[in-house]
Amino acid sequence: MKVQDRNILVCDCEKTMTIDADPMTKALGADAPPFVHSYLCRAQAESFTDSLKDGEPVMVCCTQEAPLFRELAEESGSETDIRFVNIRERAGWSEETTSATPKMAALLAGAALDTAPARSLTLSSQGVCLVYGEGQNALDIASRLSGRLSVSVLLTTSDDAIPPAVVDVPVYKGEIAAAAGHFGAFEIVVNGYAPVVPSSRQQLDFTTPRDGAASTCDIIIDVSGRAPLFPQSDRRDGYFRADPADRAAIAEILFEATDMVGEFEKPLYVDYDGHICAHARNQKTGCTRCLDACPVSAISPDGDTVKINPAICGGCGSCASVCPSGAVSYAMPSRTGIIDRLKALLTTFRTAGGKDAEIVIHDAGHGDQMISALARFGRGLPAHVIPLSVNEVTAIGHESLLTALTLGAQRIWLLIDPKRRDEITGLEEQVSLARMLMSGMGYDGAEARLSIIDEQDPDAVEALLWQKQDLELLSAHDFIGSNNKRQVARTALWLLNAQAPDPQEIIALEAGAPYGRIKIDTDGCTMCLACTSACPMGAIRDNPELPQVRFVEQDCVQCGLCVSTCPEGVISLEARFNLGNDAMSLVTLNEEEPAECVRCGKPFGSKGTIERIAKQLAGKHYMFKSKDAQELIRMCDTCRIEVQADSMPDPFAMGERPQVRVTEDYLDGKADSDDDT
Repeated sequence: MKVQDRNILVCDCEKTMTIDADPMTKALGADAPPFVHSYLCRAQAESFTDSLKDGEPVMVCCTQEAPLFRELAEESGSETDIRFVNIRERAGWSEETTSATPKMAALLAGAALDTAPARSLTLSSQGVCLVYGEGQNALDIASRLSGRLSVSVLLTTSDDAIPPAVVDVPVYKGEIAAAAGHFGAFEIVVNGYAPVVPSSRQQLDFTTPRDGAASTCDIIIDVSGRAPLFPQSDRRDGYFRADPADRAAIAEILFEATDMVGEFEKPLYVDYDGHICAHARNQKTGCTRCLDACPVSAISPDGDTVKINPAICGGCGSCASVCPSGAVSYAMPSRTGIIDRLKALLTTFRTAGGKDAEIVIHDAGHGDQMISALARFGRGLPAHVIPLSVNEVTAIGHESLLTALTLGAQRIWLLIDPKRRDEITGLEEQVSLARMLMSGMGYDGAEARLSIIDEQDPDAVEALLWQKQDLELLSAHDFIGSNNKRQVARTALWLLNAQAPDPQEIIALEAGAPYGRIKIDTDGCTMCLACTSACPMGAIRDNPELPQVRFVEQDCVQCGLCVSTCPEGVISLEARFNLGNDAMSLVTLNEEEPAECVRCGKPFGSKGTIERIAKQLAGKHYMFKSKDAQELIRMCDTCRIEVQADSMPDPFAMGERPQVRVTEDYLDGKADSDDDT
């Protein structure tokens, strides 16, 4: 059987799961049903090697034996592209194995998709390592690493440390006061810094300490037992931290650290487009969502935009999840990649006869382990619950959740690692926003449709996934995805609203939501148009022909820059989602009759503004005492200059050019001696 030009090898793993080939064939658009193997990795391994002969890509429905299949491919000299997909733990090993074939077909369709790989950054390490900890324990760790890395040890205390007979690593004493940087380029500042005295006999002695000593290194091993040197330290590549009493953790660190020498490729987890960033304008701060959400402080202000340090970025994707404009977008995979996979999963599931699909979004670490535990020791996943593996669940935004519902998912589960609970604030906001929008259209059970699972106990996760919920079925729609975040959200909401129980044109949202409009108190507006230049999204616009403030609601991200910029303080925000067509149209929020130049008749500004200025200055300011001077206020810039030039001495005029004097004039006495310089 082939799907998207791949040879598909199906195995029921020694008949431990039920596979009905006919609906799978129909759903995948194959020419003939697949042969269902039972011993593909053993007695029927020849089927795998035979599939490599035509050179076409191969997909094997097994991940457990992937190393064996790769070895067989290498022995055969084949360079065929081979992919592996897990249909056993994700579908077949379930109480509902007889109903799981539609999900198996969906998993195959999703795995067959090609996604663009993320770009990468090269980081270099020379193996310069700092061991930071107490006494003899830190010395022992440093000594064990000295043969593979260039190690120095910084002791916080040295009471139990025995002076080594052979000093194979430099030893210092001090406390790290500040740390910055990333793998391959860490920077530390040490207080109480003091090198060891070579003549130390019974105990380690040190020279006179000093504060503010600075140093650099490629790797840091922190066994000090103190607070971590970096926020969310487990996401900081090259920084290893363990309890000094945890021998197993220390051994694991030593094993991993010794290989961190050379050049390494780190994925660029996010893409950034500063042109649509709403962070700041004119030294006024607007949106700070990505700065607030980043758990590792990889994002910093950079003038009107922000700067993302890819060497520090841990890849959680929270910044992309909360970014209102889409300036920050996740790249592993892209938004378009997520939509394509959702579409493939849900469409194939329905085509194969599946009903009431639910999606459980999980990562490849905690999520895979949890699903495996359910399959091996519990009831497994229900036949209608389709797993979608992503790099980081926290990268999912409200637009992706709404898209999944639009494509036919009845419920969405977000399975996160409990160790990451302190990183899910942004995800919770996105789920809350999607729920609010669904509730606003009259859909029942918005909280049940979108749920975050942060349980460590597999039994608790299983109970949630198997619970029944009486929800109104959502219709499945199809649409072409886009990498434009706001466009995707609007398309999904428009389709959901078309068949909603209570369709709405305006859905009220809580303050701080990334959608809405601005309101202008026209009585106080002077039409200075400062708001138009401050708006980073171009949602607020002027009219070159008339004094107008115009607005496109779909483009407004509620950053508040217009509010903070307005000198009169007459602008306010109203969070809402406008599903009407006027949200994408240019509407006029304020306008005034144009002021016409009293001399040439050319429109040059707002009549109300000019009259207000005239009222404030005429007869009150020394420059505008006379009526002629007051008329200057009502003239365009060209006429004003011309009148001033005609009515007063020309500032550019020069006096009569003096006669040129020559030597003869002085010899003849014609030149005035007083002028002689």
